[in-house]
Amino acid sequence: MPTNATATFMNNRTSLSLVSPAKLNLFLHILGKRKDGYHELQTVFQLLDYGDDMHFSLRDDSLISLEPTFSHIQPKDNLIIKAAEALRDVSNCTRGIDITIEKRLPIGGGIGGGSSNAATTLLALNHLWSTGLSVHELSKIGLALGADVPVFIQGKTAWAEGVGENLQPLELDEVWYCVLAPDCQVSTASVFSQKDLTRDTRPITIPAFLDQGGKNDCQPVVERLYPEVAEALSWLNRFSSAQMTGTGGCVFAQFPSRKEAIMVFDQRPNQFGGFVARGINHSPIVAQL
Repeated sequence: MPTNATATFMNNRTSLSLVSPAKLNLFLHILGKRKDGYHELQTVFQLLDYGDDMHFSLRDDSLISLEPTFSHIQPKDNLIIKAAEALRDVSNCTRGIDITIEKRLPIGGGIGGGSSNAATTLLALNHLWSTGLSVHELSKIGLALGADVPVFIQGKTAWAEGVGENLQPLELDEVWYCVLAPDCQVSTASVFSQKDLTRDTRPITIPAFLDQGGKNDCQPVVERLYPEVAEALSWLNRFSSAQMTGTGGCVFAQFPSRKEAIMVFDQRPNQFGGFVARGINHSPIVAQL
């Protein structure tokens, strides 16, 4: 299992290496469907001290390059490329960049991999290109890329409402999580198109969540559509109360220590990937940039 990483700087201003962190949704309530087709949500984004390694190096020309490429994603649809191009359009910057990424976060896992990559790209290039945009301005760019992007730009574990863009920082106990990744990619669009998806959960308050927790309204639908997720939840529930994150398919359970989380993770069935990570309240990227 890869070692949990932290953000690190190179010795000059022409390159930068950062960790693009994962998140968990500690609950996900769907309150209703909006006129624009999106859903009104309540959730808590819990940042983790684990993610993808990303490296950025300035070029002498205006090209934006990404390695490796992903066969199932066209370059024009890749959130990393879209983030770089969006920042350049807003700032009128003409600089280029070489971006390399070492993926650790499973695609379609509900742990924010693509959104985090986009946010990390915006933060890194705002620094390297000296575009001077504020966190608020970067968050506005990020929201156009995806509802989960702003929380990674702001870099704080947060209570979220709206489509996930209305954020209020939370200071939570930094506990440990065992995260299991079933061998499937869950389609968010497919989940939200299901007729049996709960869309009328009553709103709760932050104190109510802190006292009672919450549920994931998408979980029953995903368990029905993806038996692998149901199997992972059933297995992890043997050790601690397990829940799906986001629209899945990763599932997680909380433990008071790294030792206990690793002990469970090491017993997992062979068909499950995953990792052990600590919940953090502040992203190291924002602190260092």
